[in-house]
Amino acid sequence: MTKKTDQEQGGINRREFLGTSAAAGAASILPTRSEAAPQAAAPSNGVPLSLPPTDEQMARELGDTLPPSTMRAAQRPGSDLIVQVLRDLEIEFVASNPGSSFEGLQESLINYGEIPNVMPEFISAMHEESAVDMAHGYGKSEGRPICALVQGTIGLQHSAMAIYQAYHGRAPMVILVGRDDKHFLQAHTADDVAGIVRSFTKWDAHPETLAEALPAIQEAYRQAVTPPCAPTVVILDTEVQKEEAGDIQVPVYVPPVIPTITEQQADEIAAGLMGAAKPRLSVGRFRTPEGIKRSVELAELVGASVETKSQVGPMSFPQSHPLVGPDADDESDYVFGLEASGAHAALHGPHLRTLTERDLTSINFGGIRPPVRPRRDAPGQNDLTADAEASLPLLISAVKRRANSESRKTVVLRTRHHTDANHAARLTAIEAALEKTREGWNASPVSTARIYAELWPLIKDLDWCIGGPSRFSSSHHMQLWDHDKPYSYLGGHPAAALGYGLGAATGAALAARERGRIVINVQTDGDFNYTPGALWTAAHHRLPMLTIMHNNRAWHMELMYVQYMAGVRGRGTDRAHIGTTLRDPYIDYAKLAEGYGVKAEGPIEDPTKLAAALARGVDAVRNGEPYLIDVITQPR
Repeated sequence: MTKKTDQEQGGINRREFLGTSAAAGAASILPTRSEAAPQAAAPSNGVPLSLPPTDEQMARELGDTLPPSTMRAAQRPGSDLIVQVLRDLEIEFVASNPGSSFEGLQESLINYGEIPNVMPEFISAMHEESAVDMAHGYGKSEGRPICALVQGTIGLQHSAMAIYQAYHGRAPMVILVGRDDKHFLQAHTADDVAGIVRSFTKWDAHPETLAEALPAIQEAYRQAVTPPCAPTVVILDTEVQKEEAGDIQVPVYVPPVIPTITEQQADEIAAGLMGAAKPRLSVGRFRTPEGIKRSVELAELVGASVETKSQVGPMSFPQSHPLVGPDADDESDYVFGLEASGAHAALHGPHLRTLTERDLTSINFGGIRPPVRPRRDAPGQNDLTADAEASLPLLISAVKRRANSESRKTVVLRTRHHTDANHAARLTAIEAALEKTREGWNASPVSTARIYAELWPLIKDLDWCIGGPSRFSSSHHMQLWDHDKPYSYLGGHPAAALGYGLGAATGAALAARERGRIVINVQTDGDFNYTPGALWTAAHHRLPMLTIMHNNRAWHMELMYVQYMAGVRGRGTDRAHIGTTLRDPYIDYAKLAEGYGVKAEGPIEDPTKLAAALARGVDAVRNGEPYLIDVITQPR
């Protein structure tokens, strides 16, 4: 397949973007950066010295200044137009911990428009890492971006780990970074702020004028939603935010052109599916819910059995669909992958490894660089690099062209067979999962299986989302629950880095709040303690998030590592708790939650008290209130 250019895909790189005639033709009414920034004195050896902050700078940084009484009201602030761009892109939220480098934009976010602070709504985060995690959780839940707004160098450094995690998670988001080089403490600014995170973001720009900034934000959005989806960055100088807009108009947004397969390739795949006696689809993660809808249509047209990834992450095929079942690949004569491996053919969007030009200093992050060991899902010789979601309409049309009365009869018979076989297999799997939950059912500490088993009857008829990772609580929902929505389970820590779960679940709850949905977060205690302030965000914005503490009072995986190493070295395991457990004193998570304004109860050690507590929690979140239940649990 011929690879399309950036222009054909509807995207351009940052250097090309800032060099376009549209951007370059806009004249700034403000001083250039070199004129605005104070210069450091240079000693005789030629090495510049950093200037200490002036009294005026310190007063401004500490919030001890007031606007002068003679200040003329702005006629058309540039930051109003930035908000209008976000509104036109239907950005629902801007998550942020406030900072003086974006005071102009924040003021516009909360005051601009006939109905201010709506689309986008300013979401108060207690930490920049949480702000990005919220954007991550929202992006995985809805398949579209919101914004994280952070402060200069320090805010971007605070949020860097969360951005790295979102990059690995292919989460679409736009990160706006305030920059003040004239009035700011110099430790908070830099010439190339985006360079801090360039090697794990997809695209960045630093526009010098308002006329450049507006299309830059649109391009950041376009790049974020074009596969491979990933975070993008736009640096916004304070001068740009405060620039008088004059007659500058918001440009018309042009959506990206997503690369697809050709009609010939679609016809070849359709021939394979329609000509097979036992076709099978292996379905991974689509970009948006539209991909799921189209994959269901394709499966039903062909009568193919389906393997889904909905139990392990978002945007996959509904688990309880009659065509989903365990039919083994070796029993199928044509296995086709949609964003997943397929024995005979597959469609994969481009990998993050295609963004090689971003790693300018050759850091070579694992998982982004070429793999150092063979991949289990290595591409086959018939795999095509094209977005599966965008290609499905072509493939569906090709299948319909090949259908006739005889093939339709075959599809009906095939569908009946799969429905019966898959229903029986599903019942067997549920029975096995239920049997497993009986192990330690009445034990104290409480088994993690009991949490999931007793929660399911309370939520199964509701619109729910598991917003945080579940691996450390043994993922008992995988067989006990039905994952039928694009957001049923948002998956684990993409970079296996702690501190993600609570913020991501809060972001999922932002998406859920106006959609009649509730969010379940079985929260590990070690992960919780990185950014507990996300609970305040949930309370402040009244988010429907039920947090159930998986409180095993340890970083248990690390405890197991140290126990193993001590055993291998013959030293005994009696001291393995040092540095790996959360004891002396124990942490009272219910009191912590109440301190942040979240209703809470616990710690619960008696398993017979769990069901009633879960019922109270579900009732609370159904009424739009976050709730936390502290449960003292078994390690896994």
